[in-house]
Amino acid sequence: MAILRVFWTLGEATTQEVHDALGPARRLAPTTVATLLSRLERRGVLAYRRRGRQHVYRALVSERQVRRTKVKGLMESLFGGDPAALVSHLVRSDEMDADELARIRALLEAHTHESGDPEGHGDGEEAGGDSPEGPEGS
Repeated sequence: MAILRVFWTLGEATTQEVHDALGPARRLAPTTVATLLSRLERRGVLAYRRRGRQHVYRALVSERQVRRTKVKGLMESLFGGDPAALVSHLVRSDEMDADELARIRALLEAHTHESGDPEGHGDGEEAGGDSPEGPEGS
């Protein structure tokens, strides 16, 4: 995700620019960054154009698409695909305070009004269609 965040922030970047943006905390060699970018490009997550001898990469997936794919995978693997079980786990967590619960309540109410479904079921889909598989290890 850190690599993709560079593209979501900058729009496009060279290998060196990605390496610089990741900073010393990541401790990745430029060759490792180049390998990761190449793998993401082969998986259809990034595209590139040539600028002289350099590849200038850009993301083909949005943060929203990746987040949606990751949450769906988490929900499938940990909660048997049951969104209510995921939400129940989150709201019962000791780490959630009253303000966060109120914010979630407001989001649910807004979604209910937008979908026109008094039970709050909606159509189960967000705008933007299906999402690609999120990149692992990025």
